[in-house]
Amino acid sequence: MDPEVRETPPQQPGDSWRFSVLYLCFYGFMAQIKPAESFITPYLLGPDRNFTREQVTNEITPVLSYSYMSVLVPVFLMTDYLRYKPVLILQSLSHVAIWLLLLFGTTVLQMQFMEFFYGITMAARVAYSSYIFTLVSPQSYQKVASYSRSSVLMGVFVSSVLGQLFVSLGDMPFFTLNYISLGFVAFAFTLTLFLKRPKRTMFFNSRALAANGSVQSEADAVHVTSVTLVNEKQKSPGGWNWRETALVKMMLELKHTVRSPRLKLWSLWWVFNSTGYYLVVYYVQILWDNIHPSRENRGVYNGGVDAAATLLGAIASFSAGHVKLQWSLWAELVIFVITALQAGLLFLMNTTTNIWVCYVGFVLFRSSHQLLVPIAIFQIAASLSKELCALVFGINTFLATILKTIITLIIADKRGLGLHVNNQFYFYIGYFTLLATIYLGRGLYVCIRHHQEQKARGTQKEEEATCSATEGDRTDGQAYAACSKA
Repeated sequence: MDPEVRETPPQQPGDSWRFSVLYLCFYGFMAQIKPAESFITPYLLGPDRNFTREQVTNEITPVLSYSYMSVLVPVFLMTDYLRYKPVLILQSLSHVAIWLLLLFGTTVLQMQFMEFFYGITMAARVAYSSYIFTLVSPQSYQKVASYSRSSVLMGVFVSSVLGQLFVSLGDMPFFTLNYISLGFVAFAFTLTLFLKRPKRTMFFNSRALAANGSVQSEADAVHVTSVTLVNEKQKSPGGWNWRETALVKMMLELKHTVRSPRLKLWSLWWVFNSTGYYLVVYYVQILWDNIHPSRENRGVYNGGVDAAATLLGAIASFSAGHVKLQWSLWAELVIFVITALQAGLLFLMNTTTNIWVCYVGFVLFRSSHQLLVPIAIFQIAASLSKELCALVFGINTFLATILKTIITLIIADKRGLGLHVNNQFYFYIGYFTLLATIYLGRGLYVCIRHHQEQKARGTQKEEEATCSATEGDRTDGQAYAACSKA
């Protein structure tokens, strides 16, 4: 049965949507306050739980990739169909389950369940990022998106700083820090209970767009009509026609846009580079512990590193919006430079014996990735409707998740090669080096072809100029004949 949709009067400037946006941003901020998150690996390896590095590397952490892949598509579909709020509640409950397991779980299996719930929380992020678009008209999308993104980044930054202050200045044990995190995530769960459930969504129930007073351009209206999922299903004489389902319509519409070189390039970057990026993020705490083993909270600065990486990443993302470049010509070479830099930073992180050098390398690695993320989003979204844009990002994320899971199964899982963390990072170095080489080759090809086209245009213009000059002088028969032939 389709979810119930009731028509509501158009929103006016004085309506409560501003409060709803503010409340959602506050929830987004509070949902990130988990001071113990930066110290989970030292906690698991420390005296409180005393797991071995092999257990954490090859048995516990790989479950995160498997969980994320298994729940990503169901959560993506449920998010819009159930109108966001239930999925946000599920995300908050999963956060609570994570810290209950961290506090009271003592076996590898229980920690694997903890990683499973982590995968759910990651997949459910789409509910928060898309919920806010149901609260405002399309003209305000860019503004409110920046608000919601900023609140999340601020939450991550404050959480990391708090965790580091508790550990370094308060000399707080990791076990106590987990109790504090449990309190914060429980508070975030209560916030979700008071979220307003939208009457409309981005895909399902799109008939309610007009009922909610959203002002659309003509092009947006065409796209929304063409991809309506539930309420605009057409019945064939023999019953339901699968060709009229929104997913099929969207796929057919997307088929006409995938030929775009820009869409292909940045989608491939999203798939392959984000795969390597998240694998590094998943395992970097284990690398830090390998370089600087710590069974207590002394000398552990994971929170400070995460705070610095978040802050610098936010600055990089903001700066990317002001980069003026002919992306059709220089995109591949820019990606090559960033990817080669990341490969070099990974090599430095994996070979150094100085934990501070490794910390700095990770901050630069993470911020360099964040520099290209908003550029990729803009390049992909520039020629797509918001519905197709969401579909493309969903497909890209799912493909990246599949690739990440395959790599995890082969090199990290004990059922595969079960590599030591240093050997895993050598694989990531080779992975980014290979990507950089491919981008370099493609970039040089694009530049050479562009130069040849410019040269050909210049020659053509010279010939046209010569023709124009000689056409008026018909006494020079040979020149005019040669010009006519050209």
